[in-house]
Amino acid sequence: MKQSDFTVRENVRIAEKTWRMCLEGDTSPFVRGGQFIDLRLDGRFLRRPFAVQKWDSESLTLIYKTVGEGTREMTGIRPGTVIDALTGLGNGFDADASKQAALVVCGGLGASPAFTLVKDLLAGGRTVTVILGFNTAAEAILYEDYCALGADTRLVTVDGSAGLKGLVTDALAQLNPVFDYFYTCGPKVMMKAVCGAIDGPGEVSLEERMGCGCGICYGCTCHTVKGPARVCADGPVFKKEDVIW
Repeated sequence: MKQSDFTVRENVRIAEKTWRMCLEGDTSPFVRGGQFIDLRLDGRFLRRPFAVQKWDSESLTLIYKTVGEGTREMTGIRPGTVIDALTGLGNGFDADASKQAALVVCGGLGASPAFTLVKDLLAGGRTVTVILGFNTAAEAILYEDYCALGADTRLVTVDGSAGLKGLVTDALAQLNPVFDYFYTCGPKVMMKAVCGAIDGPGEVSLEERMGCGCGICYGCTCHTVKGPARVCADGPVFKKEDVIW
């Protein structure tokens, strides 16, 4: 974990109630897809955690949805604004767990933290099937970006307004992809269903309300077969078999 200042380079709307923010600063603490950043917002007592979609040596990108006052206020942050941040938080996905072929199933904003994972999987020579699920086409994000990486990417919407109609589990049944390991990120109910539908090893990226974001307050504790675990410090990525839903 490292505390440092970042400068906002871009803050734009990319889908319904969904925004992309690019920040310039020290990204060296990030080593795996699935890690997150904790931002200090003016007038807010607690920081706000956000998964990092991607990063390079000078900048990082995060995607957020307007779900409360804090995130609604974030949409008004202008380029050039300096934001205090804690970086390199959490334990990310283990790309090495897949040996030849990987399946990545994302729902909603879960498409963001899995992006670097897919990039790493492809760079390591694995074939990758990506299933992206959304309620409607208006909420869909990153489909073209995943395709550009070279992953076999399938879009699913509940209302059928884009791609396959139904849930990600419906797409799993229809596509019957071949893989030796899977990764999933998105709403808890979706990830539970995915884990129940797949008889094989995998990883899930959990999300809980966080106080400190670095393992001190224990406010984001979840239940695992090994006992209580902190989503921010012990996760957010856990082995499928360890999670108690």
